[in-house]
Amino acid sequence: MPSGGTLAFRNTAAVWLMASRADPTLSIIVTAKTAVLGCRFSTRTDATSTNWGVLRWYGSRLSRIGQMSTHAIDTVLRVRLLHRPGQLALFATALGDLGALIGDIITVHIGEGTSVRDITIETIDESHTERVLAGIAKMDGVTVQSKRDLVFECHRGGKIHSSSRVELRQLRDLRNIYTPGVARVAQAIKRDPEHAWELTGLGNSVGIFTNGSRVLGLGNIGPLASLPVMEGKAVLYDKFVGISATPILIDTLEEKAFIETVVRISRTFGGIHLEDIRVPECFRIESELDRLIDKPVMHDDQHGTATVALAAIINACRLTNKKLKGSRLGQIGLGAAGSAIARLALAYGVENVLVTDVSNEAVTKMEAQGARGADLQTLMRDADIVVATTGKPGLIAPRMIRQGQVIFALSNPIPEITPEDAKAAGAAFAADGQSINNALAFPGLFKGTLNVRSRAIRPEMLITAAETIAHHADHHEVVPSPLNLAVHRAVAKAVSECAQKIGLAGTAKL
Repeated sequence: MPSGGTLAFRNTAAVWLMASRADPTLSIIVTAKTAVLGCRFSTRTDATSTNWGVLRWYGSRLSRIGQMSTHAIDTVLRVRLLHRPGQLALFATALGDLGALIGDIITVHIGEGTSVRDITIETIDESHTERVLAGIAKMDGVTVQSKRDLVFECHRGGKIHSSSRVELRQLRDLRNIYTPGVARVAQAIKRDPEHAWELTGLGNSVGIFTNGSRVLGLGNIGPLASLPVMEGKAVLYDKFVGISATPILIDTLEEKAFIETVVRISRTFGGIHLEDIRVPECFRIESELDRLIDKPVMHDDQHGTATVALAAIINACRLTNKKLKGSRLGQIGLGAAGSAIARLALAYGVENVLVTDVSNEAVTKMEAQGARGADLQTLMRDADIVVATTGKPGLIAPRMIRQGQVIFALSNPIPEITPEDAKAAGAAFAADGQSINNALAFPGLFKGTLNVRSRAIRPEMLITAAETIAHHADHHEVVPSPLNLAVHRAVAKAVSECAQKIGLAGTAKL
């Protein structure tokens, strides 16, 4: 077996892997991801010979490919197994029977009669994890020595930390950074506040404001419980575009108090990022803050999501030979994301946008902006492109799909219809919420806006960002990976150029 070999499988048939029976220095690493079972083998051997046995993994016992993305919990089990032919295969098969997926398998130690391995299992939820652990406890020849929850390990101590950009090694550094030298900088800013853009971190900073009243998939959990989400956003800002972002928790559900708090704190930051605020308050809060503050204000649940959705729609039309602006786009659900998607489609130039929602008021507001209200059946019958953001699993029945439609069922964790069911019913293209990650949009949007000191993020800038994101997707994709840093740099550059073009550069005020 060559070192570093790679195998990849895209089906649920039984997968046969070669595993070492005799080489005590062999390391086998198996990675199972959403729709691809990728197997990477690495060896460090000083043995004179290697005897290969067979590990049989029944992928079909795990789950069908369309359900793999529901396995959201990764737990690392340190497992002691009897070291004999077929033991690891039996363990893997038993995990499959329990509905678990296998991630990494790393050999820790091989002794005379036993082996110790760190095995990552992927489960649907916490109760599923407990069922799997209970099942493992009943297995002969298997002992779980320890378990680690990778998510909780990642969060322990928090995910963010303020750090200095300058060195502090000697007394002179201390005098320059702090007293007495800092007084001269403070006086310079007092004489001319514009110096704060260059002499502080303000121009490259964003405040992430939330009251935790609508955290995706969790509802109103309050500001403190939402802090890990805000810290996650801050990490993305830092890693993707180098922006210093700070979570700000506002403990109120009252609109006026929320707005007043943001306004009072706003001088601390170059931009205002609103996150996880419930409907309809989020609309009024963003609108009022945009009016009161001469700095960019953006509710990411609306505009970040809409930007990436538009990018995906642009590419889905490319893949299906549709002309987006001449197509009928149907938006099901007019919450924060849905209403923003519909508005951005109209701004992009889609002339025929159909909308439906349980709230007649929401439909009426969209009609005033150029959309056409419709009931669900009419929308599904007439729309060429359907976007659903309702949070209602199974809302779209396969019989409602029209031949050749493009379907984006974006509710998480369970969509209105699975991509597999939509395609089987005749859709030309279908995707779920896993394909729409607003992390592709908000870092570059704010970076580009801050770079030219624009006081606002306008629809033209969102459209420019969407087109840039769409352009950077591979030919077979609708959007690129958010881990591609070139995408964020390109979005920031394009947004800066757009802001300059529409006359917003230099309009931000302290």
